[in-house]
Amino acid sequence: MKPAPSPLIRLHADDNVLVVRHPLAPGQDLPEFGLRTRAQLPAGHKIAARRIAAGERVRKYNVVIGAATRDIEAGEHVHGHNLALVDEYRDPGFGLDVQPVALLPEAERATFMGYVRRDPGREGHVGTRNFIGILGSVNCSSTVITRIAAHFTPERLAAFPNVDGVAAFAQTSGCGMSSPSEHFDLLRRTLAGYARHPNLAGVLVVGLGCERNQVADLVESQGLKPGPLMRSFVMQDSGGTRATIAAGISAVEAMLPLANAVKREPVSASHLKVGLECGGSDGFSGIGANPALGAAMDILVRHGGTAILSETPEIHGVEFMLTRRAVSAVVGQKLLDRLAWWAEYTRGHNAQFNGVVGAGNQAGGLANIFEKSLGSAMKGGTSPLVEVYRYAEPIDKAGLVFMDSPGYDPVATTGQIASGANLICFTTGRGSMFGSKPAPTIKLASNTPMFQRLEEDMDINCGLVIDGELSIPQMGERIFQHILRAASGEKTKSELLGLGDHEFVPWHLGIVS
Repeated sequence: MKPAPSPLIRLHADDNVLVVRHPLAPGQDLPEFGLRTRAQLPAGHKIAARRIAAGERVRKYNVVIGAATRDIEAGEHVHGHNLALVDEYRDPGFGLDVQPVALLPEAERATFMGYVRRDPGREGHVGTRNFIGILGSVNCSSTVITRIAAHFTPERLAAFPNVDGVAAFAQTSGCGMSSPSEHFDLLRRTLAGYARHPNLAGVLVVGLGCERNQVADLVESQGLKPGPLMRSFVMQDSGGTRATIAAGISAVEAMLPLANAVKREPVSASHLKVGLECGGSDGFSGIGANPALGAAMDILVRHGGTAILSETPEIHGVEFMLTRRAVSAVVGQKLLDRLAWWAEYTRGHNAQFNGVVGAGNQAGGLANIFEKSLGSAMKGGTSPLVEVYRYAEPIDKAGLVFMDSPGYDPVATTGQIASGANLICFTTGRGSMFGSKPAPTIKLASNTPMFQRLEEDMDINCGLVIDGELSIPQMGERIFQHILRAASGEKTKSELLGLGDHEFVPWHLGIVS
């Protein structure tokens, strides 16, 4: 019988805190560590491994996550009540830790069953799903596009088994915004990224007619190619609400046979672009789920695929972990430039970038943004950082890349999908209920109790790492194999629950006028 794992986790020999594996009562002896608990300690939280003097830096994974606000005795609970954020200079060390990737030969790369696109502008792009998408250029067409999509019930789609569904992507902007502006460009970039997405066989764009984000200008400016699988309507020119719904239904009905004619075929895993997301993180996320996902991404990169790390506020404080792996000083500086933009953007606001993490994060053992970032960055594995992109910019390089985004899950994931992610991997410690279309989301639980409680929503139990059942490399391999199956059509838990119809949330910048 395998011995029970230790009640505490030591992440690095130089750490002055340990992580609590399961809840501990006050006064509990821990002879293995020479400690006696001085408080009740929830799972995932930190305990002082030795006496920590006031002002001394607190280290986790041998990375500074804050400073003690008072003397902390060995065995005490270390959290927000006695730990303060300290923002110190961090040497970016551009490229110092770059390790070249040993790419597998083409013949040895893993494969999955994907949809190969051959229409103009998307030649050779590969999808993991086969949806027809309906995009609104403005909030004013949201009701129309959702009504069009709602018409296509499972019964009406039964004759088209190769079509995964008809999905409406309603959004709350498109007018009442300044144009030209960064927000305007970002919205158009996001809509165009979905219109070109390899997981969409056909696309219908619907506008009102008087909005700033004019449909004709959107199509022309973004280089979209009108045709049988790329149609558009303007409500004011089409007879209004009911007439546009009817016209949209007819347009989708004409697309369905064309979309259904596309069938899955074997393709290299190099066509996979995986968006990396975490939400509802806890103290175990950075120990099991995120490093294991990082190990899976290292495998994917060796197979020629692409891993997309995002959530810029959630690398704040540990950005050196990425800049030291940047393939050039130019790439590393791009990341620092985005962080500098965020520092200015959030100045004077009580935002996560400035140290405050959510209630769920705090309850799960994360004291501040630096500690959260430490775990979040691990989703990217150890591969070199080859490029940094702005939100929703098309990703044109393989390997580990970074796309600038907020930490808010729907917004970050929307940008990743617009950039080309054809699958999302989402780690969670508290139990985030998230799904996405047209790219499916795989949910990875950081701990076994939450996985068992929310198994209907969770795909993979990374708590097996915390439980001592699997190593990080073993869990990484398990995640990679699950990715291949999901990319080939195996339904994720969020798909089975029907999630993804309300998670299209482009990033809002600037004023609403």
